[in-house]
Amino acid sequence: MNTLLEKLQHCINTKTKPIGSLGMLEEIAFKIGSIQNTLRPTLSKPTILVFAGDHGVVQKHAVSPFPQEVTSQMVFNFLQGGAAINVFCKQNNINLRIIDAGVNFDFKEIPNLIHAKIKYGTLDYTTAPAMSIEDCKQALKKGKELVTQQFSKNTNIIGFGEMGIGNTSSAALLMSFFTQISLEHCVGKGTGLDTEGVNTKLETLKKAQQKHTNIQTPIEALAAFGGFEIAMMAGAFLQAAALNMTILVDGFIVTSALLVAHAINPSVLEHCIFSHCSNEQGHLKMLQFLKADAILNIGLRLGEGTGAALAYPLVTSAVNFLNEMASFESANVSTK
Repeated sequence: MNTLLEKLQHCINTKTKPIGSLGMLEEIAFKIGSIQNTLRPTLSKPTILVFAGDHGVVQKHAVSPFPQEVTSQMVFNFLQGGAAINVFCKQNNINLRIIDAGVNFDFKEIPNLIHAKIKYGTLDYTTAPAMSIEDCKQALKKGKELVTQQFSKNTNIIGFGEMGIGNTSSAALLMSFFTQISLEHCVGKGTGLDTEGVNTKLETLKKAQQKHTNIQTPIEALAAFGGFEIAMMAGAFLQAAALNMTILVDGFIVTSALLVAHAINPSVLEHCIFSHCSNEQGHLKMLQFLKADAILNIGLRLGEGTGAALAYPLVTSAVNFLNEMASFESANVSTK
């Protein structure tokens, strides 16, 4: 065997089990071993960064059944430990950090919140780009910086989550742009719209799409349709890949940020493990576009990084079997 990857596959295949019998765990073990270039990978200080931002389209258009104030209220809930992502991160010993990427609220100097606000929410993209190119680049840069800070604390596996009323609308527009799938197949219920609400949301997003027809680059698309939380996550994806970290990908909105990062640098996918397939319409098609298989399919559509937190124990199991399970040879078990 000439290469480490061949040795890694041999190591997986010769554990005391039928080849392939641990299913996706074997693929995850191989991927993390490949990322870390070792036969004995480790998971160090797992972290989930939750980025919060508001969207200007919400103020004039009924794209969400919830008012914009819920974004800032949920940030306080995160900081007080009361959200689903808090519960799952605590359960699985995952470090959780909350970031104000662009919430339409003045948090002042509230402790334990990472203050990275670019603006107090984006503009209404039915009438103007959601953000300027300069602000978009600033958000990308900030996302990269935040990942670098975690890397410097010895984190080698990271996930991203988000909070932002209206951000499934941004995600749908970005999905349609990057995958070239019609908006009808990208727009879903979000936080719980009924059929009439979904149709109203679709018509609003069609107006936005028609407003921005001269987009040439991934950053122009992100500036036109994105949120500051999505832009920071796109930068975070790029930096985590550049630092050779393993990335746990959450659901629909996080994957829209990955679509941006992938368009900028396709090799980012080599570092991604997809935690779950969201119940939000469009996410399965996103995964198919990226040729990705998800670990879980349990009807999640909450966001916050919850899918990444729930999948983490299975990722741990993949690394543990590779490191701790006996081989046929070491256990003196016959192969025939």
